[in-house]
Amino acid sequence: MSHHVVVVGAGLSGLSAALHLLGAGCRVTVVERSDEPGGRAGRLDLGGCRADSGPTVLTMPHLADEAFRAVGDRLADRVELLELHPAYRMVFPDGSALDVHTRAEAMEEEVRRFAGPREAEGYRRLRAWLRDLYGVQMRRFIDADFDSPLQLLTPDLARLAALGGFGRLDARVGRFLSDERLRRAFTFQALYAGVPPHRALAAYAVIAYMDTVAGVYFPRGGMHALARAMADAAADAGGEFHWGSEVTALDRRGDRVTAVRTRAGGRIRCDAVVLTVELPAAYRLLGREPRRLVPLRHSPSAVVLHAVTARTWPRLGHHTIFFGRAWKRTFHEITRTGQVMSDPSLLVTRPTASDPALAPEGRQLLYILAPCPNTAIGPSARDWHALGPRYRDGLVAELERRGLHGLDASIESERLVTPADWTALGHAAGTPFSVAHTFAQTGPFRPRNLVRGVGNAVLAGCGTTPGVGVPTVLISGKLAAARLVRPGAALRSRPHRKRRSP
Repeated sequence: MSHHVVVVGAGLSGLSAALHLLGAGCRVTVVERSDEPGGRAGRLDLGGCRADSGPTVLTMPHLADEAFRAVGDRLADRVELLELHPAYRMVFPDGSALDVHTRAEAMEEEVRRFAGPREAEGYRRLRAWLRDLYGVQMRRFIDADFDSPLQLLTPDLARLAALGGFGRLDARVGRFLSDERLRRAFTFQALYAGVPPHRALAAYAVIAYMDTVAGVYFPRGGMHALARAMADAAADAGGEFHWGSEVTALDRRGDRVTAVRTRAGGRIRCDAVVLTVELPAAYRLLGREPRRLVPLRHSPSAVVLHAVTARTWPRLGHHTIFFGRAWKRTFHEITRTGQVMSDPSLLVTRPTASDPALAPEGRQLLYILAPCPNTAIGPSARDWHALGPRYRDGLVAELERRGLHGLDASIESERLVTPADWTALGHAAGTPFSVAHTFAQTGPFRPRNLVRGVGNAVLAGCGTTPGVGVPTVLISGKLAAARLVRPGAALRSRPHRKRRSP
């Protein structure tokens, strides 16, 4: 009889863990409080549209394919991926626009058109640097578990240092590009990690590699289609799913988890457990929290306006970023002083640009995202109940000033999501982006996926190794599974005894 692992949570990290565990021969039960898979990559129905409630950008799809292949499946057999050309359209305060292509020749020509031949030559060198940076980091610093900072002491650490990975991101990119608008295009991604570009380590340019070199994709049917496909593949491989079932307690015997208990009174025996819930919830279930010299800092949050419109605008691509004039000041506001952006930079995603079937004929689906302070430093969840509608009106008015004329009048259905909603979902500090990637919260200094004193429980998700983002949470699930099934792992440390079903 195979070892039985319970995975708590059917988000992307939990589904990745489940597929890798099933591929290793484990019996897997996934317990999910929602009625469907996805976690942050969920779905909402809005005016006849199927809208993604979470991430809208997919990069590094081979990491998802790796999870499918663990059970002899293929991503391509489950999901149709559309590669976006351009990956982004960027609109600047001076009215200029840049299409960001991930293919080298197309992007070099676009940079030449936008800023001249000198910047095009700088882009070629920047692209080569991004490739080198990714090559050094992926194997040793991203797709890897850390049990001690001493594990950093490898030749790859010296290579990373030689590439300037421990300098500042904004300054390093400035060595290649002098045009301030272009520098924004290759540094704004640091905000995904919860750190302003001028304070982020240059090593975080690896996110720019994923966004601007490796390719940006969209699954037909929306990002939620990836989660649904992963759940289907796990079920076809023998995984068992308990939907609408919230785990409220863990049974322990000594240092080992022996069963999970659900709110409805169910009890599921197990040989090991993978917890993909928020870090505070995981620590409560385990009854212990690792000590840290400095409290965890969380990433900024976001306000998202989902809207169905009766028209579109020529300026909008699939992903369009509208940059404000105040660059460093707005980062200071949302990460330091706790204020909403006085001159916002906004992401507008129009998935119907690539998949019109997501909305009724003649309708468009918009996802408008505005970074904002988390509730630890900014307005509280209670404050957002009053602030949210006013902020929504301000965002729509700002986009109309930036070229989306008539936006407000064209909206037929909408849903506003603020830090109050993220808090209600259980996200710490009211942010869906979890723990920030400061130096003290990266690599071996990030919350580990093992908790001292518990022998057979592993964590996965964006709060633990390796971090925030779709590619990294897929890796997180794989690393969690490897913790349990690699030779000498906790799952195999005691002989399995046959048990009767509960």
